[in-house]
Amino acid sequence: MSQASEPNPAGPAPADTTSPRTARSRQIRLVGLTVALAVLVAALVPIVLAAGPPTRDELLEQAGMKGKQQLVIGVKDDQPGISQRFGNNVWKGFDVDIAYMIAGFLGFDHSQVRFLPIESEDRARRQARDNDGFVTVDLVIASYSINDKRVDEGAVFSSSYLHTEQSVVTLKSFKGQVSSLEDLSGRTVCSLTTSTSIQRLGEAGAKPTGRNRISECIQMLYDGTVEAVTTDAAILAGFVTGDRPDDSGQRFPVTLRNVKPLQHWDIGSSPQERWGINTGPNKALRDLVDLALYVSANDEEDSTWEDAYNTNLRWQQGYNLPQPVAEQQQPEARKVEVRQWPWERIALPAPAHPGSPATPPTRAVRVGWRGRGRRSSGC
Repeated sequence: MSQASEPNPAGPAPADTTSPRTARSRQIRLVGLTVALAVLVAALVPIVLAAGPPTRDELLEQAGMKGKQQLVIGVKDDQPGISQRFGNNVWKGFDVDIAYMIAGFLGFDHSQVRFLPIESEDRARRQARDNDGFVTVDLVIASYSINDKRVDEGAVFSSSYLHTEQSVVTLKSFKGQVSSLEDLSGRTVCSLTTSTSIQRLGEAGAKPTGRNRISECIQMLYDGTVEAVTTDAAILAGFVTGDRPDDSGQRFPVTLRNVKPLQHWDIGSSPQERWGINTGPNKALRDLVDLALYVSANDEEDSTWEDAYNTNLRWQQGYNLPQPVAEQQQPEARKVEVRQWPWERIALPAPAHPGSPATPPTRAVRVGWRGRGRRSSGC
């Protein structure tokens, strides 16, 4: 048998038996399904938009940040390593770096941030001094410990962004040991007037005196008017460090008179201090600040907080032993739910600092001492 006459092993090709009516029916069903899905999506989207959490953009609108040209932040101006004003209106310190981080998340670059000095007694009202008058600032980031009394006074706190504890500073030449506030019984001790440390000093048998600025307390210590100063360790550390340099040569300028070497004392079971940001009564602004802190604490690619800690606080530790300066780990922040479409989670990460240096590719290890505190002294 010739090859041409051999039967096809695969058999004859099946004929297309689909009738025109069947094909048209399938097309109609497909069109109907497509229309039904479109109607369903159109019905569900408004429900999701109405019932779901707001988007970050909506929060910015509700907080009054959209179109705003300047963010005004109240900070301390006399705390080395925390917030200090230098010549030409240059501000440096841990609180300043945290302020820039929050501002960047809100859409402001460094040139759009305006810092104003704020006194401790004005932080709850968010009133900072501007020349001869007062201005209501958008945020207060001023070594402000979270406690119930301040909430009752009107402060609205974000999640905490630093944990430290109360400590004591004396002159290096101080005779004796300070392991608790009771060791200061009968001695004159200075602290911030608005701090509940004043009450604790009285309970410990000391003779408390209050000032509005911690630098005033330190000056009194140099002058021999008081024998000790007490407030948060992270605040006192900068004065103990003084003008001694870090590895890169950074120094804190000495602006006080009659400067003498200081000793930092660890008073053991001191209260934990949880610093928060006073955002005022605007709930959307508080949510945005908490969202910025949450992203910073949970984004492994973001080392902004660690960089601020290393630059301003970590290197001081050697000069302040045995007292820990502050916890080396960023506190966990409240998780704020915001609405994002799936593609936004991939294509639209949380904004970095506009106008800031690029974030280093590696993240510092988040380990460190934990405060021993039980209640806040409220510095």
